[in-house]
Amino acid sequence: MKSGIHPNYVETTVTCGCGNTFKTRSIRKELKVDICNACHPFFTGKLKYVDTAGRIEKFQNKFAAGTYASLGGKKAPAKKK
Repeated sequence: MKSGIHPNYVETTVTCGCGNTFKTRSIRKELKVDICNACHPFFTGKLKYVDTAGRIEKFQNKFAAGTYASLGGKKAPAKKK
């Protein structure tokens, strides 16, 4: 391997949004994640919605307003007399 072209491999502290922290190794000194094995629904067995940037609320508001184009369906043309 060539010398001087590889990044430094250091001990890293990973911090989750739930407050869990653990150590691993990476090229960065600190990593922040939204979800980890201590709070992920697959590992905990509990149902939890992982809402990133309000996507669930945005989806619910879109359907509550009734303005979503694909829900409207096609209207029948009015009959002429």
